[in-house]
Amino acid sequence: MVNQLEVEFPTEGNVTLGGWLFVPDRPGPRPAITMAHGYAGIKEHGLDRFAQVFAEAGFVVLVHDHRGFGASGGEPRQDVDPWRQIADWRYAISYLESRPEVEADRIGLWGTSYAGGHALVLGATDRRLKAVVSQVPTISGYEQGLRRVAPDRVAALEAAFTEDERRRFAGEPPATQQIVSDDPAQPAAYSTPDAVAFYRQFVPEGVAFENTVTVRSGRAARMYEPGLWVSRVSPTPLLMIVALGDTITLTDTGLAAYERALEPKRLLTVPGGHFEAYLSQFDRTSAAARDWFLTHLSGKD
Repeated sequence: MVNQLEVEFPTEGNVTLGGWLFVPDRPGPRPAITMAHGYAGIKEHGLDRFAQVFAEAGFVVLVHDHRGFGASGGEPRQDVDPWRQIADWRYAISYLESRPEVEADRIGLWGTSYAGGHALVLGATDRRLKAVVSQVPTISGYEQGLRRVAPDRVAALEAAFTEDERRRFAGEPPATQQIVSDDPAQPAAYSTPDAVAFYRQFVPEGVAFENTVTVRSGRAARMYEPGLWVSRVSPTPLLMIVALGDTITLTDTGLAAYERALEPKRLLTVPGGHFEAYLSQFDRTSAAARDWFLTHLSGKD
């Protein structure tokens, strides 16, 4: 049996992050896993399914919403700053260390998509982590921008970034756009059918999902290069999960990053696009992550 608790913990600037704590009904303390979602995602976008698998295997699991999203505080809302999210995630690790249910020297981290990139940075820079899983990770914001933004739309995108800078200099709030839209004329972070379906439909009834993100989040994403850190994750064990048809975070950049990583490491490739790691390939991706944590956090096979 697993108990699911609503929790919150403080970070810098008096901002409180909200999340779930999954606690196995077994004698403790137990090894633990900290988890968070990707670009503009909230914990209700399918993370409870992964957390449940990990908790049933005996881990205490913390799933938090990033600052400005979901159950977490912070202003401006719907603003994705990768380095702020990484700094906040260190507070999540510290929070887990403070919990009596947790064996503080056996904590692992699971990140997916944009947060899969965060997992590489944190794995390389926070040695409290004893195992890392990076699922369908962002490796290079520059490469993603080259392939996901058509050349004839780059000028308009740069103009939007510039106008937003001037708006904020004038004291106005950051400009926003939709996260997903199936209208080609509507500026959005994602417009592919699989992305639209995931963000709009993969949320339980009664959970509010705000389909907006700040325009400046896009500029930050195009500047974000977490793949530069992959060779520094070692000696922390690293599992990378790469989808072979990924046009969101890009299959080839994920495979190339894995080659640059040092041992101990393992690669799992799954068929399909980016979102299949959460959907049709869930059994494989969740089991591989569970087994990686069992091996490197609890010594079980």
